[in-house]
Amino acid sequence: MTNQLVLSMIKELKAASTKNKAPIWSNLAEMALKPKIAKRLVNLTKLSTVTKDNEVVVIPGKVLGTGNISHKLTLCSFSISTAAAKKIKAAGGKIITYSDLISKFPTGKGVRIIG
Repeated sequence: MTNQLVLSMIKELKAASTKNKAPIWSNLAEMALKPKIAKRLVNLTKLSTVTKDNEVVVIPGKVLGTGNISHKLTLCSFSISTAAAKKIKAAGGKIITYSDLISKFPTGKGVRIIG
């Protein structure tokens, strides 16, 4: 059973995909429907190595606080640990919601899915 917040997020992502002709939002909606066991876990160590300064990324899973990040990052994820959030903010990064991400990047250009 999928909870109401996830269903609301999926509806918003699919609507944004249709409205803006941006398949990235539809892809994220499909990833959100996957069972918990299929969702990805990404550590800060991996984010630090695969991202660049000021990059905008989406993690279709949970971000864990193992490791450190040394550059600014704008991050949106299904879930994030408290430790990871603190480390990202300490490095000058931002954590934003899906609504904010869609409003700032309606076509998905410049947004990268990692995980």
